[in-house]
This record gives sequence, C-alpha cells and structure tokens, in this order.
Amino acid sequence: MHTPPVLAAEAVMKSYGSTHALAGVSLAVAPGESVAIMGASGSGKTTLLHVLAGIIAPDAGSVLFQSIAGPLRVTDMTERERSRLRRESFGFVFQQGLLLPELTVIENVALPLMIAGYPRREAEGRAMHWLHTLGLAGLEGRRIGEVSGGQAQRVAIARAQVTGATVIFADEPTGALDSSTGDEVMSALLGSTVGQGHTLIVVTHDETVAARCSRTIRMRDGRLETDAAAAPFAAVNAPATAQQPGAHQQYAPPQFAPQSAAPTQPAPQAPGAQFLGNGWGQR
Repeated sequence: MHTPPVLAAEAVMKSYGSTHALAGVSLAVAPGESVAIMGASGSGKTTLLHVLAGIIAPDAGSVLFQSIAGPLRVTDMTERERSRLRRESFGFVFQQGLLLPELTVIENVALPLMIAGYPRREAEGRAMHWLHTLGLAGLEGRRIGEVSGGQAQRVAIARAQVTGATVIFADEPTGALDSSTGDEVMSALLGSTVGQGHTLIVVTHDETVAARCSRTIRMRDGRLETDAAAAPFAAVNAPATAQQPGAHQQYAPPQFAPQSAAPTQPAPQAPGAQFLGNGWGQR
C-alpha cells in the first residue's frame, strides 16, 4: 500500500500578463522528503513554492495537501482557509527571516501560537523547547538586532516549527549568509524538519544547499526540466527506522540536548477548530 504524497500539484498554471510563470507543472512530494527547487531568476521556482503553500492561487490546476484529517484541495479553499492552513500546518523560512525587531527572540518564536489562541505561558514554553533544540538557549531575551545572522535564521526555523507544522517551505534560507554560517543553518533546517519526519521544500540558487536535499527539481521557463513528478519515492514504504538516502538525523547541538520534559508531539490545533473535508469545522 502506497503512502500518498503530502503535497501534490497537477497541471498548475500561473501567468502575470503575458508571462507564464508556471506552464502546467505537476509535482508530488512524499512525506519526509527534502526537495530543492532550482532554476534561474524568472524560472518560476518561487511562484511554484507560493502555489504549493497556498500563498497565491493558480490560474488553473490543483494542489492537494494530505492533512491529518484527510486530503485537502488547497486550490478549492477560501483565502481565509488558506491563511489558517499556512498558520497552523505549514511553516516558512525566508532569506531575511522576516522576524519582528521590536520583539525578543522568544516572543518571535511564540508569536504564531499566541495568534492561534494559546496562552502566553504555554506558547513561550513551546518556543523555549525549540530554541534549546536549535542551540539558542540563553538568547531568549535578546532582540533580533542583538543576534548574528545565523542565529536569526535559526530563530526563524524555530518559529516555523513551533506550531507542529508538517511541511516547511524555505525560500533562499542561506542566501544572505556566508558559506560556513549557511552550512550550519542548513544543518539546523534539515535536522529539525526531515530529521523529525517532516517535509522540507527549499528554493535555492546554491548547488551546495541542493546537494544536501534528497531530491533536486530544476525549472526553466515555468516548466520542470527534470522528470520530478514521476520520481519514485524510495522512503514512502520503508520502515520508519530505516535510514534512507538523503535522510538526516535529528539536529541536536552538542551544547544543548533537547529537554526531555518538553513536548515532542506537534502542537495541537487552536481550540475548537480542525480540518474537516475541504474546509475547517468545529470539534
């Protein structure tokens, strides 16, 4: 029995005026994969990431997300439903982090949970767990301007993970960093996503970053250059304990082991809400 893809796009099209950003892209991403999307500027890679994540709606085609409650057709959702999906089931890491400079490190990480309705104490407890896991213990009270670029990107990774997101989207996450710091951030990103059994989709220009992912997709003129849609998912039917090619171990910096008392399961959805069929319902 095959495990369904966690994300699948079928014949997705998106145009901006006469420019075809996506020209009928079909793609399936397996649970636990790390997928790098590469291509020249204007090839459509960021547009594809935004369509997969429900940030923008395609002109044609469909995107399916395999949620805990069952398959969801992202392209049939309202903007409000897609916003909630992004907030609670997807995580995002961008090149500049997009962190709030007026907030402390722990407040930045806890913010998505507080927006979802969690009490501040619980939200900051979960944030603290991820900060420890990513080697940022002791920096909780600092402002973003008081940490290094690499530390700020790890704060962004913690923020992306804190809700229990099963799919993390990263757009040039190491693009503003030097090679050494970028390598450290990529290790943190891979270890805290696929190392936990989650899925990572990365847009990058960096061949070194792409080489660390389990699969690379190349785009040109809004189309896939590689036969990525038909690529076999070697890890889908394998036992959970098997080490697959391209798999990554859990990220745990030597100086900070994850706290055993901290929650290890994905954060539950906000009180009173869950996915039902193609939309949201009440428990």
